[in-house]
Amino acid sequence: MKYTKDIEKLEFFSNEARKDIIKMIYKAKSGHPGGSLSCIDILVCLYHSVMDITLDDNLKRKDKFILSKGHAAPAYYAILSQMGFIPRKDLVTLRKYNSYLEGHPSNKIFGVDVSSGSLGQGVSIANGMAMAKKLSKDDGYVYVLVGDGEIEEGQVWEAFMTTSKYNLNNMILIIDKNNLQIDGSVEQVKNIKVIDEKLNAFGFNVINANGHDFKDLSIAFKEAKMSTKPSCIIAHTIKGKGISFMENMVSWHGKSLNDEEYEKAMKELGGAI
Repeated sequence: MKYTKDIEKLEFFSNEARKDIIKMIYKAKSGHPGGSLSCIDILVCLYHSVMDITLDDNLKRKDKFILSKGHAAPAYYAILSQMGFIPRKDLVTLRKYNSYLEGHPSNKIFGVDVSSGSLGQGVSIANGMAMAKKLSKDDGYVYVLVGDGEIEEGQVWEAFMTTSKYNLNNMILIIDKNNLQIDGSVEQVKNIKVIDEKLNAFGFNVINANGHDFKDLSIAFKEAKMSTKPSCIIAHTIKGKGISFMENMVSWHGKSLNDEEYEKAMKELGGAI
């Protein structure tokens, strides 16, 4: 990756995606802006720089992605639109009656590998996909993005043991560590504390990265792909990143914007109202 021009492109795509996220949620009058904005830079880096999503002769993509924290669907739809899977004009139909852009992603959408939203299940599914790749001797990686609140789910830790047992180094786990969830801070709800030490103990190659720094993320993904062990990238992020009045505010976990808030947010992003 050429870090100057390429990073400028990624920053452009990220800002455009943030505009789409805000517009989608405003038009829908519901949704989850905070967690969508915290993970969008991770998705931009993955889809525009890291993953190979070209189709082979059997219409299969080399790399797979699972959004385990499915409530961040607006971020997912924004990036899928940039990659040509969703017409941009359809984004404003988010959560509307009869729209295929539901509140959580569905594999009815071409480009979405797994329907998700019931928290805690993405890693188990990713394990199965990674094991299938190994058994079939298929190249490529399975990337799965989870939330830090999500890993309070017990199933996640059972899945981590499976990842380690079968040494699924073709599965790359990313934790969106924004430190907030619907009921408050992760620390207050159920403190998971030293995640890196826990994941190390479960047999992961753990990499800490700034989830809003494209150079840092790119280096982290490169290291993860070179590891002989399963890798976990702990991406340190800010909930509501990019919108001043949303940043680090738990109240923006799941609500829409009024007219004044929408105008202010779009102005900060340099977008048309």
